Parts: sequence; structure tokens; C-alpha cells
Amino acid sequence: MSNYKKEILEKICYTELVYNRINKKLNKELSKREIEELILTIIKETDETEFHKKGKNIYIINNERNVRLTINSNTNRIITVDKMKKTLSH
Repeated sequence: MSNYKKEILEKICYTELVYNRINKKLNKELSKREIEELILTIIKETDETEFHKKGKNIYIINNERNVRLTINSNTNRIITVDKMKKTLSH
């Protein structure tokens, strides 16, 4: 199994457009620095078992924060952050 977490933490990068996309998806108004810190924190606190490669992307699911990060596995570029729907346990 590949160590996606280590590689992503070392090589993660951002495009100018992704900052606006992340703010829009999370309904926030964070600065570039705040977004980068948030993304790094989410990656660091998410267990490697929640890193899933599908096609060219790696999906990082953080249930505590209720978000999913999408990262391009070739470039280690953050693509987006999605809020996940909360599921109710019965």
C-alpha cells in the first residue's frame, strides 16, 4: 500500500482558483493561508485508512470534520473540499 499521506504532506500544492472553490464549498471566507493550514490539519489528523485512490484522484475522508478532500494523485494538487452529509446512526 502506498503512503499517500506522507507524499501529499510533502508535495501538496494549490491553484489560484481552488481557494475560491474551497471557500464556496465550505461557505467560508478564509484567507489562502487559513485554507492551507486547514487542509494540512485535516490531512494530518486523518488516518491513512481513510485515503482512497480512485482513478487519478485520492479522496481523504475525515468523518470528525465531516469533509472529503479530493487531491490529484499525479500532481498532489488539491482539487476541492466537499462537506459530507451527516448520517444518523439508528
